[in-house]
Amino acid sequence: MTRSADGSGSPAGDDPFLVAASLSGAADAAWARAVADRVDVALLGGVALDPPSRAAARDLVSRGRDEFLPSDPVAFVAEQLGALGGAPVRPGVNVRSATLEPVREAADVCADRDAVCEVNAHCRQPELRAVGCGESLLRDPDRLARYVAAAAETGATTSVKVRAEVPGVDLVAVAERVAAAGADWLHVDAMDSEAVIADLAAAVEGGAVDERGAAGDGESADETDDGLADLTLVANNGVRGRETVAEYAAHGADAVSVGRPTEDPPVLARVAEAVKAWRSGALRERGGEADPEPGASP
Repeated sequence: MTRSADGSGSPAGDDPFLVAASLSGAADAAWARAVADRVDVALLGGVALDPPSRAAARDLVSRGRDEFLPSDPVAFVAEQLGALGGAPVRPGVNVRSATLEPVREAADVCADRDAVCEVNAHCRQPELRAVGCGESLLRDPDRLARYVAAAAETGATTSVKVRAEVPGVDLVAVAERVAAAGADWLHVDAMDSEAVIADLAAAVEGGAVDERGAAGDGESADETDDGLADLTLVANNGVRGRETVAEYAAHGADAVSVGRPTEDPPVLARVAEAVKAWRSGALRERGGEADPEPGASP
């Protein structure tokens, strides 16, 4: 359920929106400006914030991966977000950390600039998991919830990037934990399990029904609302045009995101047009079905 654009929700009121998802070593302010005419939100990063996560990032660079490794990561976040002042896109940054306080510091910077702070519980590289970053947070929900709470307490719109198909991880349970901790968005890499979005959307709708029922019984919102009913679901993976946007919309997503297509202008344009059709209610007007699209890897 998408929140209004009051600093705590989507950039488009209750309308579907398009997110440019972070790309390690590539998603900086220049990248965001290059896609600003097509997307509603641009998430920079990911940025490794503390010594353990930065050591892991250096190890990744040594085996050929691009990473951001500025001398002062929080200052880098401030500089990059500042460079997007006046750009026609809402900025944000995806952050990785093995410790809590740097997440709070980065979120403070985001709050000052009406930017989204996205906690990375998604990256699956062994180097990052070994120091407690990325996907490892999905198996440590108490620590993930503390990260989310620290970011949310600054007033920043707080997103959590997660991954489906992690053995032993129940994403609905993760959604409940992070929503209770103050998360505004759940950014879901669906992998090859697109229907996980439907499961999450059903849980969010169930939270909304429970909230309405409790209100009817005279209970206050503070007594009943764990945040799940207000969680915005951003679906990621394989979004390449009208067909995949329609699939995620049918599953109950509030928004979709693209990563590599931000570097492929024809694909990005196709996705942007599909989201525009989604907003207008015309996504499936052509014979009731979405148009097919060329295949592409996630």
